[in-house]
Amino acid sequence: MKVFTPVLVFQKIPSGKGRDKFSIQCLECFGKNLYIGTKEGVIEYLTVNNTSGEESLSVREVGKRQMGRSGAISQLTAVPVLNHLLVLWDGSVTVINMFSLELIPALKKIQNVSFFHVSESAFQTDSVELIAASTKRKTVSVYKVCVDRWECVKQVALPQEPVVLAAHGTCLCVATCDRYFLHDYQSQTTLDLFPHNLGKQNIIANKCEKGEFILNGPGCLGMFVMKNGTSQHPPVQWPDGVVDAAVHFPYVLALQNQTIHIYSILDQQLKQTVPLQSAKSLISTEECVFVVADKEIHRLSPVPLEDQIQELVKSQRVDEALTLLERLQDLLPKDSYKDLHKNVVCTSGLIKFYREAFVEAKELFIKGELDPREVISLYPAMPVMSEDFTPQTTAVSNAKDLWTLSREDWPTFQQYLSFLDDFLREVRPTEQGQMCSQDIDSALFKLYLEQGEHEKLDQLVSSQNNCNLQTCVPDLEEHKRFFTLGLLYQSQGQHFNAIQTWVKIVEEQIEDTSHISVFKHIVNTLSNLEHKPIIWKFVDWVLQRDQEAGVLIFTKVHTSSHVTFAPEEVLTILTNYPVAITLYLEYLVNELHSKEEKYHTMLITSYVKRILQSIEDDCNNETSKQEMRHKLQQLLWQSSFYNADAIYDQITPSLLNVERAILLGKSGKHRKALQVLVNEEKDQHAAENYCWRTSAGQDRKFTQGIFLTLLQIYLASSHHVTTAVDLLNKNAASFDLASVLRVLPDSWSLQLVLRFLCESLRGTVHDKRMRGLEMSLAKVETLRHKHVWMEATHEKIRVDRGFVCHSCQKRLTGPEFLRRPTGELTHISCHGGESGH
Repeated sequence: MKVFTPVLVFQKIPSGKGRDKFSIQCLECFGKNLYIGTKEGVIEYLTVNNTSGEESLSVREVGKRQMGRSGAISQLTAVPVLNHLLVLWDGSVTVINMFSLELIPALKKIQNVSFFHVSESAFQTDSVELIAASTKRKTVSVYKVCVDRWECVKQVALPQEPVVLAAHGTCLCVATCDRYFLHDYQSQTTLDLFPHNLGKQNIIANKCEKGEFILNGPGCLGMFVMKNGTSQHPPVQWPDGVVDAAVHFPYVLALQNQTIHIYSILDQQLKQTVPLQSAKSLISTEECVFVVADKEIHRLSPVPLEDQIQELVKSQRVDEALTLLERLQDLLPKDSYKDLHKNVVCTSGLIKFYREAFVEAKELFIKGELDPREVISLYPAMPVMSEDFTPQTTAVSNAKDLWTLSREDWPTFQQYLSFLDDFLREVRPTEQGQMCSQDIDSALFKLYLEQGEHEKLDQLVSSQNNCNLQTCVPDLEEHKRFFTLGLLYQSQGQHFNAIQTWVKIVEEQIEDTSHISVFKHIVNTLSNLEHKPIIWKFVDWVLQRDQEAGVLIFTKVHTSSHVTFAPEEVLTILTNYPVAITLYLEYLVNELHSKEEKYHTMLITSYVKRILQSIEDDCNNETSKQEMRHKLQQLLWQSSFYNADAIYDQITPSLLNVERAILLGKSGKHRKALQVLVNEEKDQHAAENYCWRTSAGQDRKFTQGIFLTLLQIYLASSHHVTTAVDLLNKNAASFDLASVLRVLPDSWSLQLVLRFLCESLRGTVHDKRMRGLEMSLAKVETLRHKHVWMEATHEKIRVDRGFVCHSCQKRLTGPEFLRRPTGELTHISCHGGESGH
């Protein structure tokens, strides 16, 4: 992978006269300005016309300065804020003007310096800090450097001779001959990092960005260390013998054996190697990395991020591309990043797709907001309905021909079809899916139909969808999926066509395994329909086949938007359907609790007609007839909104004696009603139940009267003596003893009514005792209240001058006052006023 492009910046051409002693010792770069320090003590000042391009560069020599007759330039550092160039030569730091290269007399040399570091102050713009290390003295001196002066502000003693020094603010990263440590000269804290056994030329401690250092650690590890001692990046395993390292995020460059090894900080993998003869050091700037050789200077310019990512994608190294892109998001314009990210994510998804890693592919397609039509277009025979759509997916090297796969490896192709189903269903409700809903729904329709997934197909077409009718209707007819065709019509708002299709299935008995009861589905659809004309169109057809199901169209309402019908309107249509009209009247009376006399009377008349018809037809279904009579009797008892006289005239000629009795009772003719039950119906149990039901909620006198009436009817006939005795014995509490004794025949023996007499006397005694008990309890409660009153009136009450009336809040000045049960004191006059209110 190519992440940097090497370009030759400077080359010293031999003069050809004798031995060429020229050798580059150090380099400093600021903008277009290059400063070269040579082994012969010469500083060369160059300008470069282009510091970021990849073309051949135009280098111009601006100036040159000889520092002395001998001695190498060890270090150069530009201080643009002061226009200074700091030069380490002959063990001293000298300051010259960075443009004219003239000495600045006001700034004298700093002696005994082995190496130094410049740190710009975040709070002062007219000075910098110079951190100078002395190997012999084992000290680090901090100088404040201004335009025309400098002064030593701090000295730090080191435990060992420093070999390499780097600094971030007040934090020093110091390497000695056997270890690395951090020292903050402001807080005077030291933190040991790790030991090493490296030679001096292999000890590396260089400054990176954002408070980080790169160190050559033990075991050939490039260690990243923050100034607090922690690490935010894993170490990089680089080769043995590295002599210099530089960080140009997200890469770290290691110089070893005339070769530059370039590693990614993100995944710690080797990305590129650049061979350069006689290279000795690396200088990292914001734009590039300079490589210093003996007689040459090369520049490594980073390949644009977009080109790196595209190259990784072409190589199918999509995971690396995504990691690189996401970590370097801040380095790209927002729009550019978004487009590039989508492209990489979708291409990554496509590669995973052809690798059959379908779960990851689906996630990447959704994350990259891939147009679903791109995926649909990959499948053979899958329709893309949009005429303006053109596939734009990036070609990948591992692409497969799915048409060939469907013929040669059907099980694998089935997995691709399952992926299409999962992907389209997940993307369908999203904003991306809504933009091409017809393509998605039509593709799912065809997929389910061809694969025989009928349940999924019915779910799709019965919910809101955007399937294309022109293509879907012929396909359903060809596969004989007529019920599903009706569902499709229904979801598209074509309710008449939907119901007409289902009616055709029922009438022609077309084989369609789609649904267990097409007729039931028709009824459910009509009961939820909003279009009244369509309901009128098919309601007769439904009623002719099943009156009980047909009436559900008007009574079984599922949605609030269902059209409502006036009862008169429904009753008119149900005139010719007796079962349906009865069920609808039951709905009005029992569920809607209608109080219209007409509906109650019509329902009772309907019951009567059906009962009489079943009797006339000599119907063998006795259970059904008894259930109908039970409903009729319950309605007669419970309802008070029917025309009792009209109903009585209707059932008088029939054998519905119980019903006649109920109607007579409603008119207050209880004796006549009981006579009908006893003499005509000959049902003593019904007569007794009549008494209980009639007397429910009435006073004791009414109950005793109606039971006495029944007893008199029994006593009027010699055939009912036993029944009369049973009535007395079972309901002794419901009779008045004196009244019974008056009507009993003289011929009855005491033994015959002994049980009744005992029960009656027991009840009478019990009632008397209960009344006495209640009176005693009332007396006790009265005595309790009297006791409380006496206690309150006999208690001494101390009244001081500070006591005030609870009502008027004025002082109690006299001895006469009132005390409430709750303890408050009031004037007598105030209490009288409150009583008046």
